[in-house]
Amino acid sequence: MRILALLLSLLATPALACGPDSDCRIGERSYRISMPQDHAGNGPVGALIWSHGYRGSAAGVMRNRALRRVASEAGLALIAAQGVNGSWNLPNGPRTMDSTGAAEFAYFDAVLADATNRFDIDPSRVVASGFSAGGMMVWYLACLHPQPFAAFVPFSGTYWKEPPANCTAPARSILHIHGDADRTVPLNGRPIGETHQGRVMDALSQYREFGGFGNPAQSKPLNLSCKTRKNASGNILEYCLFPGGHSFSTRHLGYALKRLKAEGQL
Repeated sequence: MRILALLLSLLATPALACGPDSDCRIGERSYRISMPQDHAGNGPVGALIWSHGYRGSAAGVMRNRALRRVASEAGLALIAAQGVNGSWNLPNGPRTMDSTGAAEFAYFDAVLADATNRFDIDPSRVVASGFSAGGMMVWYLACLHPQPFAAFVPFSGTYWKEPPANCTAPARSILHIHGDADRTVPLNGRPIGETHQGRVMDALSQYREFGGFGNPAQSKPLNLSCKTRKNASGNILEYCLFPGGHSFSTRHLGYALKRLKAEGQL
């Protein structure tokens, strides 16, 4: 009931002008949005909803011109989500050990409902992506709150401690991209305070079993080394490594969006 009340209160906020340089207010929280460059009321467009890293901001995301350009070239609006004080309220996090993630899931529902109401957004073509702590947010959405999204592209982030015991159907496509020498979010995790970052392979293995994904095929697009699995529904589970540390490339994001479009997922 508390989550329902939160969602209703967020949606009750009057619609005001907002965009890439000003906040779209929903209750006590907000987001920012940039429509595709060539969009001129020619029908609804899909969206890339981006979750920033630790201590990041929606305003900072919108200052990333390369990120905005990649979304625009894919024909997508860029929606920059805003964590509370630059952080995400996730299960087993250093200061959110008892969280279920429900408050964040309600926030993302409210963002998508508000953006669809204010702008020409196709709610069936929304991809969730993000970097570092934002990549963690994406994994929790993929497992525990997948319904609003067509697919997921987490960069350099995974679950805290371990994957949830069970994911919520339906399984979606996930393309996970990570640096092979990442020391901030290592592939094998690391302790942080009373908790620890999970292992990337644990997340992939759990989702592979949940989604019924088959044997991998290998490929080397760009400077990535990828393993791709498919399931009977046509979804893909792709794991790509690049040589490097804790970073993300908009070229890799562009690849992921093109991959999803080619597979009919976007």
